[in-house]
Amino acid sequence: MSYLFTSESVSEGHPDKVADQISDALIDHFLAFDSESKVACETLVTTGQVVLAGEVKSNAYLDVQKIARDTINKIGYTKSEYMFDGNSCGVFSAIHEQSEDINRGVDRASKEEQGAGDQGMMFGYATRETDNYMPLALDLSHRILKELADLRRENKDITYIRPDSKSQVTIEYSDDNIPQRIDAIVVSTQHDDFDEDEVMLTKIRKDIVSILIPRVVAKLPEHIQALFNDQITYHINPTGKFVIGGPHGDTGLTGRKIIVDTYGGKGGHGGGAFSGKDPSKVDRSAAYATRHIAKNMVAAGICDELLVQVSYAIGVVEPTSIYVDTYGTCPFNITDGEIASKIRGIFDMRPAAIEERLKLRQPMYSETAAYGHMGRKNETVSKTFSQPNGDDLTMDVELFTWEKLDYVDKVKKAFDL
Repeated sequence: MSYLFTSESVSEGHPDKVADQISDALIDHFLAFDSESKVACETLVTTGQVVLAGEVKSNAYLDVQKIARDTINKIGYTKSEYMFDGNSCGVFSAIHEQSEDINRGVDRASKEEQGAGDQGMMFGYATRETDNYMPLALDLSHRILKELADLRRENKDITYIRPDSKSQVTIEYSDDNIPQRIDAIVVSTQHDDFDEDEVMLTKIRKDIVSILIPRVVAKLPEHIQALFNDQITYHINPTGKFVIGGPHGDTGLTGRKIIVDTYGGKGGHGGGAFSGKDPSKVDRSAAYATRHIAKNMVAAGICDELLVQVSYAIGVVEPTSIYVDTYGTCPFNITDGEIASKIRGIFDMRPAAIEERLKLRQPMYSETAAYGHMGRKNETVSKTFSQPNGDDLTMDVELFTWEKLDYVDKVKKAFDL
């Protein structure tokens, strides 16, 4: 019997994502001026107010207020009627020095012996369902909101959109886990006020279905386009009016959208957030490393779907466990336990080795803080950072290194393929 599976996404203007983006902008600036910075930074946003809190060990000195305001303005909160804008909101900083009790478990005389920044388990996942090895429902949810943000910034075909929005996609699958069709799409978007509510709702629903969705579909591969038809149930701003939104409508906090950040409910998640943490925190770095493993393993043909779990003890160099689940999709006569054992020999999972392999000491994190940390495009971009003394630093940064398929040949060799 067929079944339905659903994933959601939220836009860069969602209050929790505003908080994530501020936290990661701070991480990037610390790493740009001191690549060995240790940072755990949380952000709270609400009506007209930003609160920064956390622990830092760094030689860099930053204007954290300016970084927060620049991030908010870039997202699009630039008008007083939003009740939250980058130029006028208050920014309070309670950032202080990192605890020596934590740092002593991480820093070692030899970089290679760096301990894990915390205990816990992290998951990576990959599937052949899409070209970027991501679950389809989440991939489509992200695409809808990225296209909606493009429409907002173009300010041509749709002129009334505000930054806060959410999406959700439900897909019907066959018994053998093959997507059959799109069953339902939910889009809730913040908007300017209208004179008449019914006129507003009619226009928004029409524009989403006739302008936004066709733009999304046009950029998809043909076999995914075929899943869209006129039987899709659309829920467009189902509560009606959505003028009050963003941090004025809901308080936002760093790390509250971890399922949006990863696999949309497929695979697994260890529970730790990513944004605001430097790569010594294995919550972040090991989650990227396990995604890198899962994607390269699936791309190498070991299986069609793979979940990888790794766990650590704080201050301990080697992981306490590595586990895999191929969901019965491995065509070879090899157990999941044997696959996990081989992974240990292919991928060095010590924290320092992960940082080096994936180049995680770069200021590469602002781009991760909206529309998902996984399934993104690996590319090199030029970024400029500023210090309070007026010194600018421009550098090339490689983004989403964990999405590279650079270990496929090594995997094939290890499995004699």
